[in-house]
Amino acid sequence: MENFIAYNPTKLHFGKGVVKDLGDAAASLGTKAMLVYGKGSVLRNGSYADTKKQLEKAGIEIIEYNGIKPNPVVEAVDEAAEIGRIEKVDLVVAVGGGSVIDSAKVLTICIADGVKAWDVMKGKHAPKAAVPLISVLTLAATGTEMNGVAVLQNHETDEKIGFRNVLMFPDHSFLDPSYTLSVPSSYTAYGIADLIAHCLEAWFGRGNAPLSDRFVVSIIKEAMDIGPKLMTDLENYEYRERIMWAATNALNDTTIHGRVTGDWGLHGLGHVFSYLYDTAHGATLTLLYPAWMKQIGKEHPERVIELGKALFAVETVEETAENFKSLFKKIGSPVKAQEVNLSEEHMDEILDLMKRREVSGTNYSMDQEDRKSIVEMTFQ
Repeated sequence: MENFIAYNPTKLHFGKGVVKDLGDAAASLGTKAMLVYGKGSVLRNGSYADTKKQLEKAGIEIIEYNGIKPNPVVEAVDEAAEIGRIEKVDLVVAVGGGSVIDSAKVLTICIADGVKAWDVMKGKHAPKAAVPLISVLTLAATGTEMNGVAVLQNHETDEKIGFRNVLMFPDHSFLDPSYTLSVPSSYTAYGIADLIAHCLEAWFGRGNAPLSDRFVVSIIKEAMDIGPKLMTDLENYEYRERIMWAATNALNDTTIHGRVTGDWGLHGLGHVFSYLYDTAHGATLTLLYPAWMKQIGKEHPERVIELGKALFAVETVEETAENFKSLFKKIGSPVKAQEVNLSEEHMDEILDLMKRREVSGTNYSMDQEDRKSIVEMTFQ
C-alpha cells in the first residue's frame, strides 16, 4: 500500500430526528449563523423548518441566503460571502444536497479570509481559516457531508472544477433519511449513480490497497441490492437510510486509503456535460462510465476485469461495462446521450471543451482520440 494519513474530523449524526441536537452543536461553534439553502425542496421536506427551529431555540442569530442552484456557480458563493462578512457571521449552516454543501464549504473560507471563491478553487489563495460549518443533508449522493471537497463552476472561464482542503470538512453533519423520502425518482437514481461512481474512481486510483478494494466492492454491492428496490418503493425509510449511509462511505476516504488518489478522469468528462447543458451530475456519470471502461480497457483491461469478477462474476471488459450499463438502466438513470436531450450535433462542442480543459485521469490518461471514442459511445 501507499503511505497515507487517515483523518476525518466531521462528527456525523445519523438517523431519524437527529436534527434535535443541532442547536447544541451550533451553540458550541458560534452565535450568528448564515443559513444557506437552495430553491425550494428544503421548504417542503421539513429540513429547513427543523433546522431554523433548532437555531432559534439555541439563541443563534440567523442570516439567510437561498441563492444556491444545482451545478452551483461561483457568483453565488461570492454574493453570500459578502453578506456574511458585512453581517459578521461566525457560523455557516447548510441545508440541502451536494450543491448547497459544496458552496457552503468554500463560503466558510471566503468569509474568514476575505477572498473570492474562484481564487480559492484555482489555488491562487492558500486558505488560512474557515468559519465553522454544519451541514444538514437532504440528498444521498455526493458524500460531501463527510469530506473536505467542493465542486463549483465558473461561466466566465468555462470551468467546473473541484478543490480539496482540510478546512472544508463540516464540523457536524446531520443525516436524517426522512428528509430524502420526498426526493423524486430521477434524483434518487442520480444519487445512487453518484455513490457508485465515487467507488469506481477509488477503484481505478493508483496504488495497491486490498482492504480499500473490499470496501469499494461492498458499497457497490449494497447499492446494487438496495438501489433497484428503492426505485420501486421511494418512501421506504429502510432503503433510504441504507443508500444514504452507503453514499457517505463512498466518499469519506474509506475507499481511498492506501492509494495515491482516485482516478477522477470520468468526473472530469462528466463536468463538461454538466457545464455545457446543465445535465445532472449523476446522469453524466451513467452516460459515460460504461464507455470509459470499454475505452480504458483496450490498453488496461486488468482492473476492469478484476472489478467485473468481483461484482458480476464475468470475465471480460465488455461484459463488465455492459453489466454496469444494465445496472444504471435498472435504477432509471440514462445510459445514452439522447436520453438527456443531446444529439450528435452537440459532439463537436463537447469535444472542444474537453480538449481545452485537457480532461484526463490521474491514473489512466486520455488524449483527444480517447475522449472522442468515449463520447461517440454515449450516442450508440
